Amino acid sequence: MATSRELFARARADIVEITPAEAESKLNDEHVIFLDVREADEHEQGAIPGTHLIPRGFLELQVEGRIPDKSTEVIIYCAGGIRSALAAKTMQELGYSNVSSLIGGFNRWKDEGRSWTVPKVLNADQRNRYHRHLLLPEVGEKGQQKLLESKVLLLGAGGLGSPAAMYLAAAGVGTLGIIDMDVVDASNLQRQILHNLDRIGEPKVESAKRTINAMNPDVNVITYDTRLGADNVIDIMGEYDLILDGTDNFPTRYLVNDASLITGVPVVHGSIFRFEGQVTVFDPYKGPCYRCMVPEPPPPELAPSCAEAGVLGVLCGIIGSLEALEAIKMILGLGDPLVGRLLSYDALEESFRTFKVKRDPSCPTCGPDAGDIIIAEYDQLCMPHIARTTEPASSLAVPDPESVLATTGS
Repeated sequence: MATSRELFARARADIVEITPAEAESKLNDEHVIFLDVREADEHEQGAIPGTHLIPRGFLELQVEGRIPDKSTEVIIYCAGGIRSALAAKTMQELGYSNVSSLIGGFNRWKDEGRSWTVPKVLNADQRNRYHRHLLLPEVGEKGQQKLLESKVLLLGAGGLGSPAAMYLAAAGVGTLGIIDMDVVDASNLQRQILHNLDRIGEPKVESAKRTINAMNPDVNVITYDTRLGADNVIDIMGEYDLILDGTDNFPTRYLVNDASLITGVPVVHGSIFRFEGQVTVFDPYKGPCYRCMVPEPPPPELAPSCAEAGVLGVLCGIIGSLEALEAIKMILGLGDPLVGRLLSYDALEESFRTFKVKRDPSCPTCGPDAGDIIIAEYDQLCMPHIARTTEPASSLAVPDPESVLATTGS
């Protein structure tokens, strides 16, 4: 039987080794992955910047999920170069064609005065709380750290804001802003699951904060018991990475749309009506904006509110959860977010349909010939208020115009 020394010698004979100087020249190359195969407690004390961590004992189980492209250049390191050599040999056997082991490991890297950092790591309670996320290669510890460092603003703590807030909080989104100037009413409780009977008459933002704080102490909840208007929309939205729209009126949607284009902050949009709901993502100048999809509001008789037409309570949970999912995808860069696509859900048919929504070249706010956007109130006109006269788009940008008239978020 071979000794450990013999196994190490055999591995070194079969692999490529790289000096710290050669490795450092590739540190900022986005196509090169630095893989730390030390234990988590070693990694926490210091690591090469941008490193991926897979402890040697989990390499065979996790590496194909974490690094699916086997032609990727991978530089592996440990403390002194032994575990990394064995890991490089293992990865070669798994079919990876461009792996190398760092000579002398992290100890030599530090001794030569090369850059290193103390990584941000999850504590024991967080590892337990987010364990199911950490098992997902597409999320992992780096993704969970992104969630904890992200800031999402929820427009409304009502029917859509309630489930979205709860799932974003449970997922570990580190900062949740909630803006709503309403108070809890008994008629809300059929669908607004952030609140309960004991909080009737309490400001919704305070009720929401209590529910979220009881769920996850990692989340910092910032409340805005105020009206979102032209005087504060830029300042508030500019503090966040992403907006989750659960508003229930067209003037606010146009206001948020224009502020999104100015600040560059994406908006995850949801709307519900009776038994139907819709979700899409407005990513400024990468996809269509709200005005591309709905260039002007429909007349009131075609867009009654939930208070007038009713809404199935559980529908709020479905659409709000889909909004939360799109928000997490945007934060983590996962999958294919609903940018340029409108997802429509019919609860009675239990069916989903997806429509493509293209940017309108004549859009008065995001089109190539659009003038400067001026933030203004739209309660009266609910139309573009910009520096020059521009003809609005002549038709809705989806195949089923009536589906766009799903109007309310609460």
